[in-house]
Amino acid sequence: MTSPATPPPLAGIAGGRFAGRAGGARPLWRNELGGVTWDLGDGTVLKWSPPGAPALGPEIARLRWAGAFTTVPEVVDAGSEPTGEWMLTRLLPGRAAVDPAWRARPGRAVEGLGRGLRALHDALPVHACPFAWSVAERLAVVVPGAPPDVREALAHPPPVDVAVVCHGDACAPNTLLGDDGRPTGHVDMGSLGVADRWADIAVATLSLGWNYDGDHEERFLNAYGVAPDPVRTAYYRTLWNHTGDAHLIPRA
Repeated sequence: MTSPATPPPLAGIAGGRFAGRAGGARPLWRNELGGVTWDLGDGTVLKWSPPGAPALGPEIARLRWAGAFTTVPEVVDAGSEPTGEWMLTRLLPGRAAVDPAWRARPGRAVEGLGRGLRALHDALPVHACPFAWSVAERLAVVVPGAPPDVREALAHPPPVDVAVVCHGDACAPNTLLGDDGRPTGHVDMGSLGVADRWADIAVATLSLGWNYDGDHEERFLNAYGVAPDPVRTAYYRTLWNHTGDAHLIPRA
């Protein structure tokens, strides 16, 4: 995700119902398929997904389920129209772990990320989760052009270490941190589901190199409370890199 310099005008979103809030709105993120998220400046966040981008229904369902157990955005309104889908949520406290203030303190940020992911995994009840993020389901969307050696490697997943309810996109921007470095919540949960915890850990540690200078993987693993697992890490990173950004599958 990137910070959008020129997002679409709010007057064209959701039938113009948010046009009056444009003066206080601040664009936060644009994803790879053109979806944009705004802080409307009044304690709410607007997430918009244009035609051809991911449907928001799956994320809405997951947020409403997860919100009973941990801190995620509360969905207060949602809708769909020819210009795209949208949802309005309550603004969570804290700042994204990739905020410039946290990039300047990567050690503290990474510790918060590790603790935050562990807290999420501990809080969400596997037995009660109606959503899955299994290897089998993800292999169904492996990029058709993946090389034969990649397909062969993915055909033999390691045994599950610990089954948890995974975030599904545990990259650094999706954890919020308070000024003290403690995690305050998680966002962007459209792929949340039961899987091996390493499906999240492998991607979370991979994303550290995209967002911070230096090597912080050991610090993250220590904060999470797990020893390195090179085999599972390699497998789930390969799966992530060859599922066509499965968390961004466009709606029909």
